[in-house]
Amino acid sequence: MSKIILCALIGGSAFAGFIGAQLVPTPAVGSVQVVKPASRSDEATRSSPVVIELFTSQGCSSCPPADMLASRLAKDDSLLVITRPVTYWDRLGWKDTLAREDNTRLQRAYAAKGNAGAGVYTPQMVVNGGGGAVGSREGDIRSLVRRADRSGPLITSSINASGQIKVMISGKSDYMAGVSLIALSSSETVRIGRGENGGRVMHYTNVVKDERVLGSWRGKPMTFVLPPERLNVRGADKYAIVLQRPGAGPIVGAKLLDI
Repeated sequence: MSKIILCALIGGSAFAGFIGAQLVPTPAVGSVQVVKPASRSDEATRSSPVVIELFTSQGCSSCPPADMLASRLAKDDSLLVITRPVTYWDRLGWKDTLAREDNTRLQRAYAAKGNAGAGVYTPQMVVNGGGGAVGSREGDIRSLVRRADRSGPLITSSINASGQIKVMISGKSDYMAGVSLIALSSSETVRIGRGENGGRVMHYTNVVKDERVLGSWRGKPMTFVLPPERLNVRGADKYAIVLQRPGAGPIVGAKLLDI
């Protein structure tokens, strides 16, 4: 993996131009806002953040620049950066300590869509469940962010005396979207023992620890009540609500719970 591994993209199209990314062959596969003084404009507060999902691996020598970019992007309140370590480079001598098979399956499902920048490779950033790019190419990522749709449903929240969080989703649409609660670790530091990054200390931002489907939003106002235990995932210190159309479709809404 110290050099580019060429492969065929899903859908039969050739993948080219991703210099510095590591690819793997793959078969085709089928804030929330808490009321508080706002530091942004009303328009920015009401719009969903753009979701950037970084597919990365501790066994990928091309990934550290993307991991650092994710850390910088995460400082922007208009973005929700989610790091999704994958499993397929574990065979190269180091088992990623943060990787989840669910992350690998999601990346493959995105690849099967054939959107711009599609494929199974690291590092990759996918923006709002649509187009993707090599995860270290900041200009390409910011271009995708500028074109992203921010007009999705409004998500708000409140906390009652029992510590329950009430999540309200408002807006209208003619599509359905799954509602997920994603548990995140805001910062992870890992010393790599072997493999291409052996001896390095790696830093990761907003790493997925757990995600659960809460239900479906069908284009009408609805409310979810989250008991405190739902927000007690081991290793997590952040929680986000993400609305995504079925089959690894576009992400239409997201908010980071401020708790």
